[in-house]
Amino acid sequence: MDSDDENVEEMVEGLLDDDGLPHGFCTINYSSTDRFEGHFVHGEKNGRGKFFFFDGSTLEGFYVDDAMQGQGVYNYEEGGALHGTYVDGELNGPAKEFDTDGRLIFKGQYKDNIRHGVCWIYYPDGGSLIGEVNEDGEMTGDKIAYVYPDGRTALYGKFIDAEIIEGKLATLTDVEEGNPRFDMVPSGTVYTFDKSTSSCISTQPLLPDPYESERVYIADSLISSAGEGLYAKTAVGPHTVMSFYNGVRITHQEVDDRDWALNGSTISLDDETVLDVPEPYKITTKYCASLGHKANHSFTPNCIYDTFVHPRFGPIKCIRTIMAVEQDEELIVAYGYDHNSTGKNGPEAPEWYQQQLKSFQANQQQ
Repeated sequence: MDSDDENVEEMVEGLLDDDGLPHGFCTINYSSTDRFEGHFVHGEKNGRGKFFFFDGSTLEGFYVDDAMQGQGVYNYEEGGALHGTYVDGELNGPAKEFDTDGRLIFKGQYKDNIRHGVCWIYYPDGGSLIGEVNEDGEMTGDKIAYVYPDGRTALYGKFIDAEIIEGKLATLTDVEEGNPRFDMVPSGTVYTFDKSTSSCISTQPLLPDPYESERVYIADSLISSAGEGLYAKTAVGPHTVMSFYNGVRITHQEVDDRDWALNGSTISLDDETVLDVPEPYKITTKYCASLGHKANHSFTPNCIYDTFVHPRFGPIKCIRTIMAVEQDEELIVAYGYDHNSTGKNGPEAPEWYQQQLKSFQANQQQ
């Protein structure tokens, strides 16, 4: 990310010394279409300088005797940045990486341009991976942990390329000089990667999620004719992940082509995939690995659906508070049906939703 060994100088703009070498502030355009702007001393980069690479990425830092030394910032073409420590032109030392929104997504060490030692990977949803990377800089080993958004609840054990193979419940109790300390919870339960398919919601449908179990419970809803609902076990603030919405993975076309009576527990994951909790998994005696599908609808919700990368289920949706919620308060979300259009079998929203919408709009006009 900082070498121009393969570049052939094409044009120098700026001051030259008596030997025709760059001296002072110069711009060098290479045949690769890379460009370097910075300070030179008799042909060698010395002082502040910045590479502008052909793909749109950049690298800026301080050069000594033609090699970057100390802090440097690499900005990716698509956005995001890596702030690292350079020794003789290579990443060696502490580094942090940020996404396009400026959120921290990596913290750790580099050695010879490869991630090294104990590293932290942060997900936008609040979860993280912590552990010692292998020689290729990958989150692979038997002392790695996924840490839930509370920063304490963890699944600790064997991972391969950031995917859990065999993990047990643990608590992150301390972080000393970047090194985490975990206390194992004596439950004996083993958690494995268990991403759903189009026909299997989970290989362990009755294994509750340890984070979710501490935050929500199921009881009769306070909403008329809504059946069961999802409730907060403890009082929490806004932006708190409370529950997870896993399901079998089907296509939007499958949802559109079937009767609306079958779509009561579906949620769009992305442009291709819908998560569905079909019968008989709507009852907790058959399925309780995730409980997000139990949250009922309201046009004045206290929660939203959000994307989440779960250690067991992979990419799913979660339920996150948008305001402070009291203990034993029902968690409600806006389902967001498209009630203005119609599908193959009628409106893109069920009848009960359309009736609630009419009542809500009428109350708003009063």
